Amino acid sequence: MKFGIGFFATPNTMPPTDLAIACEERGFESVWFPEHSHIPASYRSNWPGGGTPPKWYFEVMDPFLALSAAASVTREIKLATGICLIIQRDPIQLAKEIATLDHLSNGRMIFGIGGGWNAEEMENHGTVFKTRFRLMREQIAAMKAIWTEEEAEYHGVFVDFGPIISNIKPVQKPHPPIIIGGGFPHAAKRAIEYCDGWMPIRGGDLHTLDMIAEFRRMARDGDRDPDSLSLTTFGLDRTYSTPDAYFGSDDEVRQFRDAGVDRIVFQVQSEDRDEMLRMLDKAASYQKAVET
Repeated sequence: MKFGIGFFATPNTMPPTDLAIACEERGFESVWFPEHSHIPASYRSNWPGGGTPPKWYFEVMDPFLALSAAASVTREIKLATGICLIIQRDPIQLAKEIATLDHLSNGRMIFGIGGGWNAEEMENHGTVFKTRFRLMREQIAAMKAIWTEEEAEYHGVFVDFGPIISNIKPVQKPHPPIIIGGGFPHAAKRAIEYCDGWMPIRGGDLHTLDMIAEFRRMARDGDRDPDSLSLTTFGLDRTYSTPDAYFGSDDEVRQFRDAGVDRIVFQVQSEDRDEMLRMLDKAASYQKAVET
């Protein structure tokens, strides 16, 4: 099992460079930076966490710039979007950004994607909430063409362009792993259809374990090798307010490992540097517990 750290990098937290160095020193496999271009001053959408989103949703840095900074000071740790709101971005430019980051990091990019929850945020980008997943499917197909073909073109309902040449290709072949976040069964079906892995919503809930066997069965029914699809849980993040509650127990982590979860990403957040390092040390202790 692999372990990662999810973190909202903001102007008031540890810089993403310092966070990435601290994670690499502690042996974490990956760092995951989320995305919101903005939060509308007025919106009707319900935040999945309930109530008003924490302030770092309003302050979060661009994930690709933060990951590029992290790439420049590390050598081994993988660099992941957790998640990228692909439906708010241009697929041609995004394909180049990802290929560029994969080059700058020597093949360490993980492309985590999701459809998002804030309809008003999407509308500001010209994205229709109800059709966002149809858009996402076309965006991924178009980006795969750009990454793998000398002259790429794509003709869909939402994405449409003639032959183009974009000859910065990802280091990872055929492209960085694409992992989609979302609920069961819809996101699980999308993972099987056009991605390389699935991140269940509220993945740290023990009820996630009940879905794993069904996900593997769905993959077989969809002519995908279940072993080719990774399973990542943004795990054991019970609350943002009590740091010790992020981490569950050694036995709980082992349950996820034994059920076939490939990666647990601990979502940690603090504006106090010492508190962040303490939480990283706490999360790192679970790596050792699972290895023994």
